Amino acid sequence: QVQLVESGGGLVQAGDSLRLSCAVSGRTSSSYAMGWFRQAPGKEREIVASIASSWSGGRTFYADSVKGRSVISRDNAKNTVYLQINSLKPEDTAVYYCATSRAGYSTSVKGYDYWGQGTQVTVSS
Repeated sequence: QVQLVESGGGLVQAGDSLRLSCAVSGRTSSSYAMGWFRQAPGKEREIVASIASSWSGGRTFYADSVKGRSVISRDNAKNTVYLQINSLKPEDTAVYYCATSRAGYSTSVKGYDYWGQGTQVTVSS
């Protein structure tokens, strides 16, 4: 059974940084695409960042909204994926979800088959 558990969310001030973690069990995360998504109240779930499987080259993708201030990475030994977001803005407030895909690379919500429960990130101005 594949399980993903996110952690690291919280209440922060604008300009702060956060590192979200996603611990994966039941699937070797490096063998599949991993993604971070977010969903704000009243909005659709959107991709924040993704990292391709190791055999696909491990390329990364970032949404324009976080490009230049975010880094997605993985620790294969811990089977954990991270998302570092710097210079947080109030518009970054959302529930952040980690997900794993059967594919080697995907930037679409529909491309991911297992999801975590989410972690709330709230950025105050």
